[in-house]
Amino acid sequence: MHSYDEPVYLISIVANILNIHPQTLRQYEREGLLEPSRTQGKMRLYSRRDIDRMKLILRLTRQMGVNLAGVDIVLQLKEQLDSAKEEIAKLREELSKVNRQGSVHTSKAIVPKNSYDIIIFEE
Repeated sequence: MHSYDEPVYLISIVANILNIHPQTLRQYEREGLLEPSRTQGKMRLYSRRDIDRMKLILRLTRQMGVNLAGVDIVLQLKEQLDSAKEEIAKLREELSKVNRQGSVHTSKAIVPKNSYDIIIFEE
């Protein structure tokens, strides 16, 4: 089995999987919504991640009526949200390590000031 990000699917296979015309994939690439890998011979190769992204694009356009400019904004916001979630997970792990090492007492590690600020006390 191939990894999620490994580009292995030809455009004809992806078009068949998604039940769309290959020209639709080319158009979305021109619009900057999708960026498949290329072989040295310039053939497009898609990964499972690309296929899932394309499924999201199709759901937004077909089921929700979002135009391509709106899809671009939604995808950018999704990427920012995913990045923020990763950063939060890293920070939580870092805080957990600090708490396990005992350098910050667990009762004083996080004190919410309001819904947006977190204060971390150091010894």
